[in-house]
Amino acid sequence: MYERSSVAELADSLRSELNRYSIGGKLPSSRALVERHRVSPVTVSRALAQLAAEGLVVTRPGAGVFRAAPRTPLPAAGDTSWQEVALSAEGAGDIVPRSVDASGVLACLAAPPPSVIALNSGYLHSSIQPERAMAAALARAGRRPGAWDRPPMEGLPELRDWFAREIGGAVAAADVLVTAGGQSALTTALRALAPPGAPVLVESPTYPGLLAIARASGCRPVPVPVDADGVRPELLAAAFEATGARVFVCQPLFQNPTGAVLAPGRRPEVLRIARAAGAFVVEDDYARALAHDDSGPLPATLAAEDHDGVVVHVRSLTKATSPSLRVGALAGRGPVVERLRAVQVVDSFFVPRPLQEAALELVGAPAWPRHLRTVAAELRHRRDVLAGALRRELPGLTVPHPPTGGYQLWARMTGGGDDASFAAAALRAGVAVAPGRPYFCAEPPAPYVRLSFAGVSGPGELVEAVQRLRAGLGEEPGGGLTSDA
Repeated sequence: MYERSSVAELADSLRSELNRYSIGGKLPSSRALVERHRVSPVTVSRALAQLAAEGLVVTRPGAGVFRAAPRTPLPAAGDTSWQEVALSAEGAGDIVPRSVDASGVLACLAAPPPSVIALNSGYLHSSIQPERAMAAALARAGRRPGAWDRPPMEGLPELRDWFAREIGGAVAAADVLVTAGGQSALTTALRALAPPGAPVLVESPTYPGLLAIARASGCRPVPVPVDADGVRPELLAAAFEATGARVFVCQPLFQNPTGAVLAPGRRPEVLRIARAAGAFVVEDDYARALAHDDSGPLPATLAAEDHDGVVVHVRSLTKATSPSLRVGALAGRGPVVERLRAVQVVDSFFVPRPLQEAALELVGAPAWPRHLRTVAAELRHRRDVLAGALRRELPGLTVPHPPTGGYQLWARMTGGGDDASFAAAALRAGVAVAPGRPYFCAEPPAPYVRLSFAGVSGPGELVEAVQRLRAGLGEEPGGGLTSDA
């Protein structure tokens, strides 16, 4: 079912057979391993690469794979207990916390065991990634003249221009910085706009990675509630007045986790309120390329409707392609661009040029719009399959507003219970879900769980996941399903 499972099994098998060969002895050819173990050439290649990384074999291009000489034993580990004091001691003037709570992010990034169905993933499954198009783009990019030279610090001009046209409005190529994905762009934006100790207004609930960024920077996230039409303007205005904040971070399109789209009447209100407060709006447009094929025409970006440089815009190619294609954009207008540029240069210098060249090749290829259409249809189908299975099998999990874009359902546990206990019980049943508590920076109004439908191999796994949940959680104490199921 999972490629990584086949790779691990083959690596274990080959590891157990190594004693059959003398030091320097040649292993069977890749073709022979494919035939003997009935796996793909890719699986063989990855398994051998794993053994090479462990120092057990040596690969010689054109000659084959050979058993490596044993490594020299590692010296005994020293005493690292002194680090507990060094890492926890804080000076009287410290503002930024020295420890970082990444638990909310890790819950979405952690790869579950092969037998577990991953409803916690924030990325497309390999079956709906544009793998062939990305491979072709990377190959073409590597042959471009100067592909391995140092790129401009702001990014390739052609890629900045493409992002500017995608963002729209008065945003020009000179206003865009190429970043290493959306998380990097958000980190740069907060570091540039909010000093340590400052309040930062965030939607409630919101993406845990944003809360982690804010807290790691020493900022204080302040929640502003979201409903089916996005952030509530009257509460946003009250939060600005009460805190004196100068930054509001939002996802106006297919908000994570709720899937809400900021209503047309609220869009100018958000910009007006922020402008009156002398504050920036950081627009995280993470899911524009993940619209479902029943979403209808998409609204313009907030940046396209902004006339006064209020909006700092963030977007990325990663969500619609692969977690490894970490290319994004950070855009603003006015003096803020130089501030953003300075922070990014200090943090990362620049995004590797081959990756930028590959991104350019990908978005300029005929396969790109075809891929987006495929993703739009597939995500809509998966959303409907998962929502339907929940209604049939788990009525104690309700989704009040099924999204028309993005990759997740935000489900409320109407039977009560604890989301963390639910997630732990789900994992015992063979399903990984994301508990809702990390999405709130204050007390949650009710228990929620987030169920992603993008990271599985197909709709069949979604149905199987819900059936596992039904069988494993129906009698769980505190599971939140008993009273309604």
